[in-house]
Amino acid sequence: MAFTYLKKATHTAHNDSGSVTDLVAGLLADIDQGGEQEVRKLAKALDNWDKDIVVSDAQMQAAAEKVPEALKAQIKFAHDNVLRFAEAQRDSSQDCAIELHPGFTVGQKLIPIASAGCYVPGGRYSHLASAIMTITTAKVAGVTHISAVSPPRDENGIAPAVLYTMQLCGADRVLTLGGVQGIAAMANGLFGTRKADILVGPGNQYVAEAKRLLFGKVGIDMFAGPTDSLVIADATADPEIVALDLVGQAEHGYNSPVWLVTDDKALAQKVMARIPALIASLPDLNRTNAEAAWRDFGEVVLCSDRAEMARVSDEYAPEHLQVQAADLDWWLDNLTAYGSLFLGEETTVAFGDKAAGPNHVLPTNGAARYTGGLSVHKFTKTVTWQRATPEGMRNVAKATADISRVEGMEGHARTADARLAKYFPDQ
Repeated sequence: MAFTYLKKATHTAHNDSGSVTDLVAGLLADIDQGGEQEVRKLAKALDNWDKDIVVSDAQMQAAAEKVPEALKAQIKFAHDNVLRFAEAQRDSSQDCAIELHPGFTVGQKLIPIASAGCYVPGGRYSHLASAIMTITTAKVAGVTHISAVSPPRDENGIAPAVLYTMQLCGADRVLTLGGVQGIAAMANGLFGTRKADILVGPGNQYVAEAKRLLFGKVGIDMFAGPTDSLVIADATADPEIVALDLVGQAEHGYNSPVWLVTDDKALAQKVMARIPALIASLPDLNRTNAEAAWRDFGEVVLCSDRAEMARVSDEYAPEHLQVQAADLDWWLDNLTAYGSLFLGEETTVAFGDKAAGPNHVLPTNGAARYTGGLSVHKFTKTVTWQRATPEGMRNVAKATADISRVEGMEGHARTADARLAKYFPDQ
């Protein structure tokens, strides 16, 4: 049978609108013209912050002293997991060379990006994990200058635990800035940072739009929308765990879609019946977000079998994909479109969000159809080179000249002819 919706979303998640684009474009233009003075003005107007923008070493040390040792241990644990996974990713790609023909050698070289700007959200929640995921990964990749920004938590500035995490992970320069002004400061190299070659990290729709508009002037990790999550579950799944996982991701924001794909109607009904009570038990802000996300964006899809479940999941191409079903190896072999995959109820998206090791900066809005998440590879340029002896380049030059003339590119052909004439004048 064709799949059916037991619950259908009434809204479509998106992170962009004409008004947001116009507003952000205007702010970026103002900062381009006004520089640091304009950034300070926006920090005061938007974040009520008129103190030092640059976080000093003394402030870093003072912040670290405020973080309980038990929390430091957990941050270090998460940092070590992300560090080790990033190192494994880095080591999976290497410089290489191949002699295609005798005397004609080509190769690739991996060069770290020189400077990176990491955005660490701090408005709705204090995202320690975002600092770990972005700064650590850039550091492992070999980025030589890493700037980081985060909005002030209160009149004291960035939350102490966030500052401690930034320092632990290796940020070279930290600015107390949020929103568009934080992104622009890193892109323009303000307040003692180097102009960022790439901007990374999650943020609200204004941060995402600023990155989108700056793409080209700088690189970005991805075009990011609201976070989304999908759970595949069959009759073997625990309805309570499934419901908790959906609610846990819905608290991200009012427009964060959560989806359930199943071939068991009884399980679906149990999950749908349980979710309202789980949402109601959340703290106020979390509850408000989860209520709206589930009401407006949540979907439950009933499929005929696991093959159809896999096909439907691939069409969603979720940022986070959990599988709570039998035969996990089958799902690992057959699912093809997701940002990060969580196999079995023993793991969950929250693990990936905070401490498991793989990066939590992932493609949203179906972008997992064509790209993966943040990794050391995003901070690395894969460039190519070639070298030849006269004899090694002879056939390449002949092919180049012939192909160029067919294409109508005589100047290209002559560069090849000149080398043939120089090294093989009698032929």
